[in-house]
Amino acid sequence: MTALQAPPAAPELLAHCAGLVRPALRQAVGRLHPWLGEMAAYSFGWCEVGGAPATASGGKGVRQALAVLGARAAGADEHAGIPAAVAVELVHVFSLLHDDIMDGDATRRRRPAVWKAYGTGPAVLAGDALFALAVETLAAVPQGAGAVRLLSAALADLMRGQADDLLFTGRPCTGPDRVTVEEYRFMVEAKTGALLGCAAALGALLGGADEDTTSALDRAGRHLGIAFQLVDDVLGIWGDPAVTGKPAGGDLRERKKTYPVLAALDSPAGRALPELLDSPGRSEEAAELIEAAGGRTAALAEARTHTSTARALLSRAPLAAGAAGDLLTVLDFLVGREL
Repeated sequence: MTALQAPPAAPELLAHCAGLVRPALRQAVGRLHPWLGEMAAYSFGWCEVGGAPATASGGKGVRQALAVLGARAAGADEHAGIPAAVAVELVHVFSLLHDDIMDGDATRRRRPAVWKAYGTGPAVLAGDALFALAVETLAAVPQGAGAVRLLSAALADLMRGQADDLLFTGRPCTGPDRVTVEEYRFMVEAKTGALLGCAAALGALLGGADEDTTSALDRAGRHLGIAFQLVDDVLGIWGDPAVTGKPAGGDLRERKKTYPVLAALDSPAGRALPELLDSPGRSEEAAELIEAAGGRTAALAEARTHTSTARALLSRAPLAAGAAGDLLTVLDFLVGREL
């Protein structure tokens, strides 16, 4: 890049990384049993049920980008991060397949979820196949042992986070057994942040980075994951459906214990909130009360804190200058929607 060239915008950067990774990702999926491979291709948006080609959205590709940029941040060629990008993307989609079943979500990216399109059992099997393929992908690289250990640690956190998330649904909104904002923060770090941190750290590991650098990228990714989820929580209540692709107030109708809700419940101004959450058709009133009780403000303030921490970690780590800037571009893209 010359001095006269502007740094790439986030969508351009994500598209570049996705284009770099896609051939290897398709090659990996092509090693699966044909039926499992079709379900995987459907989940990536590459085909319709039955295998006809499709061009559906396959997501933002953030984890792929973090892995590629992690390798560049270590001073290596970006291609060094491709196996890491493939592995984390496979694990991410594996988690989505299983999450949709556990949460009963019938759609994913404006299409029927895999379990709705193919059945629950097949979707579970496809998710398991993607998980196994991710481990196989990393085991084949020269740094395979360390890479698999890093992925395994992130997976253990992801499972703990998912377990807590499921358990939270059965806990009350008030009283000594209520879910606290601190518990929610730890859950989000595990469920969302662990894999984002792992993506960047894995790319750096395959790029030859030392332990301090991979650790800094891992921790920055975890804080990024928390900030991302908190912004997503805000959008889940007050976001524009035309932008988010989700119905307005959907999280409230599903009685999700998101950060704005928990923060509002901790405020004296939120005393009437449990009754509103239990009343179908009163989600607009609940949203107004959450905002008045400070839930939205608290969530965005917490997101800013974690964004600042991620920035500080990246600024202190010995990263290649261009890649460090690109990592900050991805960070701003993910959490800048409401901040």
